[in-house]
Amino acid sequence: MANNAEFPKEWTIVSLERDCVLISGLRPKGGASDEGIPSLGGEHITLDGRINFSDVNAKYIPEKFFKIMTKGKAEESDILINKDGANTGKVAILKKKFYKDIAINEHLFILRSKKLFVQQYLFYWLFSRFGQKQITDRITGSVQPGLSSTFIKNFLVPRPPLSEQRKIAEILETIDNAIEKTDAIIEKYKRIKQGLMQDLLTKGVVSEGEGGSERWRLRDENIDKFKDSPLGRIPEEWEVVLTSEFCESITDGTHDTPKPTDSGIPLLTSKNIKENKLDMREFYNISERDAKVINKRSYISDNTLLFSMIGTIGNMVAIEKKDFEFCVKNVGIFRVKNRENLRWLYYSLSFYFPLYVKTLLDGTSQDFISLGNLKNILIPLPPLPEQQRIASILSQIDEVIEKEQAYKEKLERIKKGLMEDLLTGKVRVNHLIEEE
Repeated sequence: MANNAEFPKEWTIVSLERDCVLISGLRPKGGASDEGIPSLGGEHITLDGRINFSDVNAKYIPEKFFKIMTKGKAEESDILINKDGANTGKVAILKKKFYKDIAINEHLFILRSKKLFVQQYLFYWLFSRFGQKQITDRITGSVQPGLSSTFIKNFLVPRPPLSEQRKIAEILETIDNAIEKTDAIIEKYKRIKQGLMQDLLTKGVVSEGEGGSERWRLRDENIDKFKDSPLGRIPEEWEVVLTSEFCESITDGTHDTPKPTDSGIPLLTSKNIKENKLDMREFYNISERDAKVINKRSYISDNTLLFSMIGTIGNMVAIEKKDFEFCVKNVGIFRVKNRENLRWLYYSLSFYFPLYVKTLLDGTSQDFISLGNLKNILIPLPPLPEQQRIASILSQIDEVIEKEQAYKEKLERIKKGLMEDLLTGKVRVNHLIEEE
């Protein structure tokens, strides 16, 4: 089991049906309602093993229905398993009840150990690649994939002594808590950034003082002059221009499909653009010879904005100074060239594009934005010093967000390694228990 992992001789291997109860949920006829008892479903389980129940996705069932339910009532430390749909096999643990009574719907299972497992330890095993492999092997159906209530039969889990299970879970929970805190910090700074963009990209900043005493303040309609524009109220000094007027060029990538090679020059598509970053986990190379042939249309130079026009429309990455050679394919990417102030273009497009994206979309089965529509997007144009100041302020908060995201990724790598070591007994925690 577990990809031929070896376990300490003191650990036993237990099949879940020997110890655990598996409980499914239900909802009343007519489905969920807007108030009552929280009802958890697959949409409330995140891919990183958390429960996300918020005002945005909240579902409820009537209190009267909950009282007569004979199954599906969630308790603290319950393990929840997504039993069907696209994300069959997702697992989460209800660390603390966020409401006095909580139910699950028909798309989830509750898994409870009777006495052989610590719930938190069992959760981490099911969440690990070992547990997920066993779950995936038990999914049936192609059109509607799902898990039956018999999936725990012969589902083998290593069972350390309870004290060791508790310590393993405690260590992994500690790093999970650090990841959650970092996530909260990232979300906080993203909210701050959104508020700053709202102010800076509609009101701008004005310089006061001179030389070393120069200060910048946010414009105020009670003090400063504003005017009406196609983008709404903007400072009197600002202009409104088309992106084609602000940029040196706006083009798409190569329409050719060069043959993939084992090494060479990466050829990127829209899936490689993620939140002002290049995601290089999936791509293929083309030969340097082919890259030279398509160079004119698809080669990337400094001070270029890459814009996703299909799929997740409007994802952007600003390449001020590239640190490796790559090309782009026309499938989903526009190249926007601007030497003067690429950061201003990035932030103004990030803010204004979502406001009227629906009016620009083309396509039937899959939405996309055409090259012509991208060229005709309106953006505000303050004087250059003000552009640079605003871009500098927003860049600083982006740097803080990137630093926290890098820290979160580091924690996730540590967690992955710890799960690999602790859940197989490769690294033991007995000495920590003895010390306590």
